[in-house]
Amino acid sequence: MPLTSPARDTALDLISFIDASPSPWHAVASVEQRLLAHGYTRLEEGARWSLVPGGRHYVVRGGASLIAFVAGSRPLAEAGFRIVGAHTDSPGLRLKPRPALGGNGMARLGVEVYGGPILATFADRDLSLAGRVVVRTAAGPQARLLRFEQPLLRLPNLAIHMNREVNEAGLKFDKQTELPLLFGLSGNDDDAEASLRRRLAGAVQAEATDLLSWELAAYDVQPGCLWGADEEFIASRQLDNLASCHAALTALTATQGPGATCVAALFDHEEVGSESAAGAGGSFVTDVLARIGLALGLDEEDRRRALAQSFFVSADMAHAYNPNFPAAYEPDHKVMVNGGPVIKSNANQRYATEAATAARFMTACRQAGVPFQQYSHRGNLGCGSTIGPIVAARLGIASVDVGSPMWAMHSARESAGAQDPAYMIAALAACYAS
Repeated sequence: MPLTSPARDTALDLISFIDASPSPWHAVASVEQRLLAHGYTRLEEGARWSLVPGGRHYVVRGGASLIAFVAGSRPLAEAGFRIVGAHTDSPGLRLKPRPALGGNGMARLGVEVYGGPILATFADRDLSLAGRVVVRTAAGPQARLLRFEQPLLRLPNLAIHMNREVNEAGLKFDKQTELPLLFGLSGNDDDAEASLRRRLAGAVQAEATDLLSWELAAYDVQPGCLWGADEEFIASRQLDNLASCHAALTALTATQGPGATCVAALFDHEEVGSESAAGAGGSFVTDVLARIGLALGLDEEDRRRALAQSFFVSADMAHAYNPNFPAAYEPDHKVMVNGGPVIKSNANQRYATEAATAARFMTACRQAGVPFQQYSHRGNLGCGSTIGPIVAARLGIASVDVGSPMWAMHSARESAGAQDPAYMIAALAACYAS
């Protein structure tokens, strides 16, 4: 079925957002750019905050986590918060602090596996580097974003003539010896390091001797696109979970004059457990909510009242049914791309959903005219988790886990339905308005 024109425009906007965001630091920069265009102002954690109802603000921690909010018109203690949470990071390969490897006439870069990527999908793809570099300046160390748009790196497959069992045994890489990425021609480690530092320094307009440290990810440079008989699908990197960040951001910026204080909380480090200063397991969200309450005149009793009136939506992606692998799915809980937001449930609290919060999200979907689906993981397979249970435990508020359906989660190139971004934005906007 062909996409409606508004849904197509939303899908293309999502693709543009992801194309501009090859690392968590770039994702936050993309979000910040859009927030500024919608009249939001940045707050610094080291400054005092002065807030008024209707005020639109955001705060960044660690460069890759951001919380944006609109102060509601109703008293915070009575209306509470409406929070949508997502994460900016994606699984993949990160450059080591001293990555340069020479020898045998080749320069390679050593990488460390970040999170749980499908490693085989990174082979034979056009890879490059993106992230941030810290440089020495007269004013002190300064972090600068870096992105190479041209392919710099590659993980070549071993020919089938030397790996005869690859189609039966699967493609596997030793994480220490077989993942270094080919970078160029070089004589030794020193030559390889000099070549890398020259390129990094040129990209951030610094001297090679002034490079202090970096956090750089290998990313696939191929742009996202629509595909399928009627262009009803999306192909892109980092749909997990930049699609949810885009939905939360778009829903928030579309929310005008809310009664409750509306929050979009986008965290780094979800793919590695969230236990960091900027992750969902840290103090970022509790600090920001507490400071909003203080700036709006709440005492500790009223702050607790506000949390009791609040609702948290953990927005991450969901596993769409893949007809080539029917045995991987719970037979009565197949969710389909372009079928609307997915409410995710797990009896062991891998997701934060409860019956009451699932019903609340269903109501929001109905109000928005959006279909919804329900997902439960197959009983004999391990279930992943999200920031949902973490934030729910930190804040003690009613929470639900939802997501848009997708294929090939954690692949270097993932797929999803082109109608679903618009569905999710509408559902989250209804949650903000509730």
